[in-house]
Amino acid sequence: VQLQASGGGLVQAGGSLRLSCAASGFTLEAYAIGWFRQAPGKEREGVSCVSFSGDRLLYSDSVKGRFTISRDNAKNTVYLQMNSLKFEDTAVYYCGTDLRGRCTNLWWHRSRYENWGQGTQVTVSS
Repeated sequence: VQLQASGGGLVQAGGSLRLSCAASGFTLEAYAIGWFRQAPGKEREGVSCVSFSGDRLLYSDSVKGRFTISRDNAKNTVYLQMNSLKFEDTAVYYCGTDLRGRCTNLWWHRSRYENWGQGTQVTVSS
């Protein structure tokens, strides 16, 4: 039971990437999903959250207006579309599940999530 993040890569500043978060061994539809990132030497920080129904989408201030989270429960996958990438977006990106199902004002707490899998590296060149 694990999530797998994919879609990372090397991109120039101003470019775009779309990350995917896919589940193996279970279905995502009951969970809120959070995207987090961790840069070298820094704490893992919350980037975005989507509720189980997809009707509540929350973002950190640093990515608001540039990133879009979405989910396709039929494909058992959550996406993070990242546009206008900046050097400071460079990090390993992870996704996690929250069985509470909703993105509350505490969505950015790492402790709310589980089933972390291997992340995907995003590198933005300046």
